[in-house]
Amino acid sequence: MINKIYFDGSGHKVVHTVKTQEEYFALRNTAENRHNLLLARNGDDKAKRKLVQFNYNARVADGEPLAGCQSVASTCAGDIDCYSPEERQEIADRILSMAKELDLLELSRSVNGLHWVRRRKKGQTILENQVEFAIKTQTEMDTNAHDLQRVMFTITADESELLFFDKAIFEEPLSEEESRLEFELLRQREQQGEENVPPEAHQTNKHFRPNTPDTPAEHKSNNSSPSGEAGEGSEAEEGSEAGEGSSSLSFKGIPYSAIISEWWNRNGGVPAEGERNVKLHRLAVNLRAICDNKREVLMQVLPRLGLTGQELRSIVDSACKEEPKGISKMMTSIIEHEESRMRNEQFGADTESQSEALRLSPGKLPVGLKESLAGVPESMYWPVICSVLAIAGAYADQVEVKYCDGHRQKTGFMSIVLGDQASGKSVCKYVIDIWKRQLDEEDALARKREEEWKEKKKGRKSNEKAPDDPKVLIRVLPVTVSCSTLLKRLKYANGHTLYSFGEELDTLRKTNGAGSWSAKYDIYRLSFDQGEWGQDYNSDQAESGVVKVAYNWTVLGTYGAMRKCFKSDNIENGLSSRVLVAEMPDSSFSKMPKYGQRTAADEAGIQEAVNILRRASGFIDTPRLRKAIDQWVEEKRVEAAKDIDRVKDTYRKRAAVIGFRAGVIFRLLEGKESKRCIEFAVKVAEYCLKEQIKIFGKELQSQYIDASQECQRYGRNHSVFDQLPPTFTMDDLRALKNGECGESGLRNITSRWMRDGWIEKADSSHWKKLSQCPNVPCPIKHV
Repeated sequence: MINKIYFDGSGHKVVHTVKTQEEYFALRNTAENRHNLLLARNGDDKAKRKLVQFNYNARVADGEPLAGCQSVASTCAGDIDCYSPEERQEIADRILSMAKELDLLELSRSVNGLHWVRRRKKGQTILENQVEFAIKTQTEMDTNAHDLQRVMFTITADESELLFFDKAIFEEPLSEEESRLEFELLRQREQQGEENVPPEAHQTNKHFRPNTPDTPAEHKSNNSSPSGEAGEGSEAEEGSEAGEGSSSLSFKGIPYSAIISEWWNRNGGVPAEGERNVKLHRLAVNLRAICDNKREVLMQVLPRLGLTGQELRSIVDSACKEEPKGISKMMTSIIEHEESRMRNEQFGADTESQSEALRLSPGKLPVGLKESLAGVPESMYWPVICSVLAIAGAYADQVEVKYCDGHRQKTGFMSIVLGDQASGKSVCKYVIDIWKRQLDEEDALARKREEEWKEKKKGRKSNEKAPDDPKVLIRVLPVTVSCSTLLKRLKYANGHTLYSFGEELDTLRKTNGAGSWSAKYDIYRLSFDQGEWGQDYNSDQAESGVVKVAYNWTVLGTYGAMRKCFKSDNIENGLSSRVLVAEMPDSSFSKMPKYGQRTAADEAGIQEAVNILRRASGFIDTPRLRKAIDQWVEEKRVEAAKDIDRVKDTYRKRAAVIGFRAGVIFRLLEGKESKRCIEFAVKVAEYCLKEQIKIFGKELQSQYIDASQECQRYGRNHSVFDQLPPTFTMDDLRALKNGECGESGLRNITSRWMRDGWIEKADSSHWKKLSQCPNVPCPIKHV
């Protein structure tokens, strides 16, 4: 059984059952997968994680999440680490010669080794099948790779890569009931220790290789691992020629090789002959503080730089004789630098994973949104969709919906598309021009009437009565519209939503200078929920009145203009959480993007969507959409509470509203609350939250710290709550916050956790974590 793995709108792994050879090969042979394979084989670990993922161990229904599955497949898989191309070929030939005996279904190359899939022997666990395979083929196996949810990063199905394939892999002889019962049987055998495997094959040894006379000594499980670490009782007497030997050992998860490389960067580079002994001695003196002053560790991690083992040993002995002085300031700085770099790399990996989860498929979008992406490169899908949602919401201005909190809302949107100069932001303008075509035509007639009235008023004689103001409805306004003119347009809007499109955020900022930008801030904030705003002047020359602000807009701009508009002194006033931000792809040193042609049929589809939205009116009930967004925002609340992340807690609330309204637009265009509608709403909410945190989070967090001295935002990949021991003190919590949280903030944290039922008081100075804390995974499935 073959399960293709992808991510739903909440970032959870979801299964698509592959049923044909054609589909399976096509998934493996995409241009993206080939490109990532090329990068992965050149050492790019991020590219490896982008390879297409398959699972062969579990039986999961199509569209269901992989996590939590309780049915086992009739197939199982494993991977083999190979130490050279020659060894890989020798192992592959051996396996192929035993294909029938092994009940082999697939054998293929991986990035650096081999992957195999076989028919699992009924009644035997995945680990038992893997061990049997390893013993029969005399190959090494990873003892951590036998769980039901295990996925494999898979390469192409080219003949040179896919070495053996049997179409029987698509057959699943076990019924659903049999799979479930088999799962229960195997789980009991694992829990009761009844698996028939050697002790060395358990997870205490990550790698297991059958210990036979024919096995090379350097590959036996008790002697070495694929990473090149020395086994028990061994010692690397010679060091490494350029420091590569340090890559398998680490301090706080940082390879010594990375620490040494940064040391050379800060100390004049790798020493040449004549200075190497002195500089190696200084390096050894500084390294010993993070090597527990162990000579054998220093011998393994220090680069040899052409010295003999005895010469290197002499340097190490001399360094270790000096009186220890603790970790030097430079070494501390290097460690902090490397920790920061690794966090950034992890954040990049998480972002890439999330990008996969947030991928938009035009074929799953309704009329209007689908055609808006015609001819647009995939990397620009989100900016286009976010820019379109604002005008789509303006067209659907006669619709009213009930949100999760019970209050009724309109479809208000404010969108900002960010990108560097010449990054292709005009792709949004072209599609907006098509969307607002009907409004432009109607406004042209209204403006003509208004101009005629102005001419009559201007040309009248002094004793003639001024003609009556036609009070025309003009809905498309320049973003630089004055507050007085905007008030006039809103007064005559007759309950309709006005719309603006601006090509340059910097122009808006400049024209709203001298204090007016603050006034516009107030108007924009009110427009999100159509609040009341007005002005009252004792003059016929100035517009007066009070109106409901029904005003959507889309603006394109650069990062510099965004920073000037949203500064630290106004980031907290609420507008940043109401804005849907989208980013253009990084165009640095990239080739010119190629755009497809939007056909007349595509433009007709957009006009059809406009007509659908304009016809929609009255209350539209969306119970499924409310439930999905309610669960999503609760999931984010739990995440924010566990991380004590005030920024996420702030932005999750209105990101949920924006995602909900996007789902309403989808529902109006498709005519029903489909699964695709739910998925789209969750994706918009997730994307909105991600971008708001990325663009505004740092400034907002600074404001929180200045205002309340509450804790700084912790890493998004770590949960403070999860890292605490089962029973903890205030000192434990204070240590995790790195001293960046005031005492009042710490008390607020523990109070909040107690209120939510996560902890209880153990004694006067200890808190006890309850057995489980709330966790509300979003149940939305990919469709």
